[in-house]
Amino acid sequence: MQSTLAAATAVLRPMVEAAFSSYVDEAVAAYARDKVAAGQWAEDAALANAGLEFLELLPQGLATPDNFLFEIVGQDGATAVGVLWVATQERAGRLAAYVYDLAVHPAHQRQGHASRALTSLEAKVRAAGLAGIGLHVFGHNRGAQALYARLGYLPININMFKTVAR
Repeated sequence: MQSTLAAATAVLRPMVEAAFSSYVDEAVAAYARDKVAAGQWAEDAALANAGLEFLELLPQGLATPDNFLFEIVGQDGATAVGVLWVATQERAGRLAAYVYDLAVHPAHQRQGHASRALTSLEAKVRAAGLAGIGLHVFGHNRGAQALYARLGYLPININMFKTVAR
């Protein structure tokens, strides 16, 4: 099962250490920005908080058990156009995949790469016998919400907040 998830496909290739270092720097900064935009973290502490969360989730980097980091491969079969980070987790007594990050580089967005990556992941998850795929999407990320809905993902929990202080 683990080898099924870790295997390369035409769309997803396992991330190597050099790419991982760059990815972590970019992903930590992006996550910090998203948490600030969502009103969950103060801007002055966001980068440190994001760095700590990444260390907790990936304490052994690419070698962290049950975590799989991929580069999304462009239509040319060579260019890395984004990243996908997925882990296996037990959910309601069943083993499932959980997408921690899906990011397409700005120059390659809106070209179908995220859809291709998720479709490839779905085939991997099915072949591995996992129950399904879960993920989190920030409320302000309407584009991602629309993508996930188009691909059949359903909301299972919605947290809401209303600011009343000025």
